[in-house]
Amino acid sequence: MPWIDAPLAIAAVALALALRPWRSLGPAGPPWPWLAWCVALPLLWSADRLAQAPLALALPGSCLLMLMAGWPLAMLALLAVAAATALLAGLPLAEALHRLVWLGIAPATVALLLGGAIRRWLPAHLFVYILGRGFFATAAANLAAGAVDTLLFGTPGPSLPADVLIARGLVAFGDAFLCGMIVAIFVAFRPQWLATYADRLYLPRR
Repeated sequence: MPWIDAPLAIAAVALALALRPWRSLGPAGPPWPWLAWCVALPLLWSADRLAQAPLALALPGSCLLMLMAGWPLAMLALLAVAAATALLAGLPLAEALHRLVWLGIAPATVALLLGGAIRRWLPAHLFVYILGRGFFATAAANLAAGAVDTLLFGTPGPSLPADVLIARGLVAFGDAFLCGMIVAIFVAFRPQWLATYADRLYLPRR
C-alpha cells in the first residue's frame, strides 16, 4: 500500500502549516538542541543503509523532537530530516517518503494523542510527564507505528512478521529509554527546551 504514504504526509504538513507554529518562536529562533536533534535524526534513519544491513531497524527519534518542538514544528522539521536522509543514504523518493511517514509523522502523532490522554486522565506531576510522555507514550507510539508499517507493507527480505515485530518492540523501547532520559535531564535543568512542558501543568499545586 505505498499510495498511503503521500496522503498522510500531505495531510500532516498541511495541518502543521495551517497552525503557523513559527509564531511561537522568539527572535533568536529555535533552541539549539532542537536543531542538533534534527541533524542527528538522518544518521539514525539511514543506519541500515550506512551499515549495509537490510534488517537493521532505525531508531525513530521523532517523539523526542515532538516533545521538544511541539507537533506542528516537528512535522515541518521532519521534512528536512527526510530530505537529508535521502541524500545521506541515497534513498529514492518513495523510500524517503515512507521513512518520513512511519519513522516520523506516525509515531510523533500517536505520541501526541497519548500525551493528551495522559494530561487528561493522570495527575499533574512532573514524573507523569517524564515517565508517561517521555517513556511510555514514546514506546507505545513507536511500537504502534512499527506494527502498522509491518502489517501494511510486509517485512524486509525473508524475515517472518513475528520476528520483525519483536525487533520493532526492542527498537521502540530503546528509543523510549533514550527519549525518557533526555526529557528527564531537560525537565531538571532546561525545561524551556521542551515546548510540551510547563510547570503550571505538571508541578503539583498546593
